[in-house]
Amino acid sequence: YYTPEEMVGKQVVVVANLAPHAFRGVVSEGMLLCADDGKGGVVLVSPEKAVDSGSEVR
Repeated sequence: YYTPEEMVGKQVVVVANLAPHAFRGVVSEGMLLCADDGKGGVVLVSPEKAVDSGSEVR
């Protein structure tokens, strides 16, 4: 997983407006899109090049 410091400046894909659900005692209404790295970890899915924040995923 990523630390807050590792997230600074990253562009990521967010799935938003999900029905609220509690994970580990925290209510979430969205998720970061990640891929399995094949070694038991995850890798954030991010744009190949910079895009405007809030851009629609197609």
